[in-house]
Amino acid sequence: MSVEKAEDRETDIKKREGVHVREETVPSAYSYNSLTKRLLSWGVESRGISPVPPSQRTDTSYYKLFFLWFSMNLNILSFSAGTLGPVAYGLGIRESCLVILFFNALCCAPPAYFATWGPKLGMRQMVQARYSFGYYGVILVCVLNLIGMIGFCILNAILGGQTLASVADGNLTWDAGIVIVVVISLTLSFCGYSILTWYERIAWFPVLIVYLVALGLGGKYLNDIPATEPAPASAILSFASTIAGFVITYSPLASDFTIYFNPSVSSFKIFLYTYLGLLISIVSLQCLGAAFSAVALAPSLSPSSVPANWAQSYSSLSVGGLLNTILAPAGHFGDFLTVLLSLSVAGNIAASFYSIGFNLQLVMPMLTVVPRYVFSVVATAIILPLAIVGSHIFYDALEDFLGLIGYWCSAFIAILLVEHFFFRKRCSPSNFVSRTERLSTWTNFYPPTHWNVPSLLPSGLSAVAAGILPFGLIVPSMSQIWFTGPIAEKTGDIGFEVAFVLAGMVYLCLREMEVRYRGRL
Repeated sequence: MSVEKAEDRETDIKKREGVHVREETVPSAYSYNSLTKRLLSWGVESRGISPVPPSQRTDTSYYKLFFLWFSMNLNILSFSAGTLGPVAYGLGIRESCLVILFFNALCCAPPAYFATWGPKLGMRQMVQARYSFGYYGVILVCVLNLIGMIGFCILNAILGGQTLASVADGNLTWDAGIVIVVVISLTLSFCGYSILTWYERIAWFPVLIVYLVALGLGGKYLNDIPATEPAPASAILSFASTIAGFVITYSPLASDFTIYFNPSVSSFKIFLYTYLGLLISIVSLQCLGAAFSAVALAPSLSPSSVPANWAQSYSSLSVGGLLNTILAPAGHFGDFLTVLLSLSVAGNIAASFYSIGFNLQLVMPMLTVVPRYVFSVVATAIILPLAIVGSHIFYDALEDFLGLIGYWCSAFIAILLVEHFFFRKRCSPSNFVSRTERLSTWTNFYPPTHWNVPSLLPSGLSAVAAGILPFGLIVPSMSQIWFTGPIAEKTGDIGFEVAFVLAGMVYLCLREMEVRYRGRL
């Protein structure tokens, strides 16, 4: 029996047993107005959080997943995150690059693994999280995820706007540059999955050319990188926490981009495309950012060793000014490359806009009848004014934000992994469907008709408690500009490691008690 028929059979059984089953909240084609019908005819995606049935998971162009993540992160924000090693934590190039390589190699794995769930279940990432956090508990997680995505969009918009303004010699303000970048991102996100993935497949190439030219023009100065004193372990771990916060925050949206892929695809293939797309782009640019910033701000180098205006441009115009100065020897072609660089953030912002809508629908389920593309406009209205206001405090905001955002996301990852491996995989299919019916393996673990039925989902109390209780030890392990805990004073920032371990352990215990008490998942 097909999965679709099995799902229908399960729904009929539940209705006969008196269990209320909500129908998928996908607006009927007859309810669309003329504008929506026109947009759909142009290929604009309207689907929100409702799962994609197996019959509609037909996309087999799996390679574009690599380019999606590669293009999203081959931008100026990745470069800027790498500069934090030498600038904010006083690390040398060697220490910075080793931290970048090791911790990205580790932290790219969770989003790559969660991306493999999309083809199997056809569910957005935060819809899958309902099977751990429950129908109502996931609202808290979505709020935190919204804060994270909006924060990254603001940082990207500020960097893109500053970089674009650096080319105009005072004829374009930062605010105007931010508006241009955000509007372009809105256009891509508004169209949805097809246009977004098409754009990401081609957007990486001109940006790669920009960085290769910058390396060709400025690379000769990297030979004179001064030796530095060995960095203390506390500085290394604090920078590592920042790097982890940069990449693991993709975990809550990883499967948003894989739900249309054919369910029969190898999970290893999806994992590999996602992992390599993230790792190659992020490590390359973060190492490049660490190297250029260390040279630009090195006090021991003579003016003949490095152009004096590098440091001046960096201090006055941030990372965008530094890159524009590096490209300056190329003349007007260098200005053109800087413009391309400023627009490189559009792919990342657009992808975040795309996922913001799903989280808003999960926070307020009554909004599921609103087409997805409307939320791209809402996200723009939120992010644009915040980016303009925050544009003059960018660097401090980046350091504080990346350090903080990793804590909750680390706990989120641990909870989902414990639920999947310790509870979903060990349970008999008879816990989910009638004894005469069997679904595929993954739909045994996550029954597709449960996704919007609160009574059939976990209570969420275990997951919420497991996410909150560890902060009693996470806070003393934090090291931020505005606060350093007693543990972090000796070890550096180990908050995200503590969050992962404690959240997993607490959830395992609480969820076990919940399952025993309820007699089911």
